[in-house]
Amino acid sequence: MYQVPDQHGKIAVVTGANSGTGKEAAKRLAGAGAEVIMAVRTPAKGHEAAAEIRAAHPDAQVRVHRLDLADLSSVREFTAALSAEARPLDLLINNAGVMNVPARTETVDGFELQLASNFLGPFALTIGLLPLLLDAPAPRVATMSSGTANRATIDFEDLQSARDYSPFRAYAQSKLADMLMMTHLAELAEQRGWNLVSAGAHPGYTRTNLMTSGPNLNGGRPGLLETIAYKAIPSQGPQQGTEPLLYAATSPGAVSGGYYGPRWGLIGPSKHVTLPRSGRDRASAARLWTEAETLTGATIPDPR
Repeated sequence: MYQVPDQHGKIAVVTGANSGTGKEAAKRLAGAGAEVIMAVRTPAKGHEAAAEIRAAHPDAQVRVHRLDLADLSSVREFTAALSAEARPLDLLINNAGVMNVPARTETVDGFELQLASNFLGPFALTIGLLPLLLDAPAPRVATMSSGTANRATIDFEDLQSARDYSPFRAYAQSKLADMLMMTHLAELAEQRGWNLVSAGAHPGYTRTNLMTSGPNLNGGRPGLLETIAYKAIPSQGPQQGTEPLLYAATSPGAVSGGYYGPRWGLIGPSKHVTLPRSGRDRASAARLWTEAETLTGATIPDPR
């Protein structure tokens, strides 16, 4: 099992920290000494998860903050609250997401739900917290993508899936968007001389409520093929499935622009994996970044 290096003196934000890979990441970071800010949509569930972490690690420093990534006002409130504390942020883990929402659903901002929750919200969060990250001595941003991104494309002509919605295609596009956000942030850090590592990960096939919560939204439910696949495909638990994300976030061996996943594709210990060609497309990454700035109103701070 991957051992998280000593994190004493560091502050980390983990999104979706009340369950699955987010809770596991928060638990292991807190166990290694980090002060963990658990960013969750439902505070009650966050406090339950925090209690579990404290039970496992009595000295754990964890606190719960509300954050709904599908609502840009919530993102702004969250970043404003942390900015008011004026404490350098060492680590941001973009983990939270939603998967395979059966019917096209719009957020309060008018965005397609999967694109908003998985990409536009995390983008605005990352930009909003960037000044605090750049105040830390060796900051990192670790972003969770998915193996589904390998088969995705960015449809710039229908980014919100308004004309043609497919639950799986919209999810895959949003996770490719995460991948491109990660690589473009790494490129910006290099261009501007920031001591910032931006790395990505995918969890393989990890058993979490992500597999069922999205398909069950709006009265939906997983189809027969999905149900069979969930049971038939080799899978792993959150403890193992979180390790690529933790490696990207904390390992001395992780590099900016690096991408990490299970050794055997769906399961196994972490290793460096090759980004798909679509994830290495610099022109698409730059175009998507500009589009996200326009949609969210979040703009990168002036170069330092």
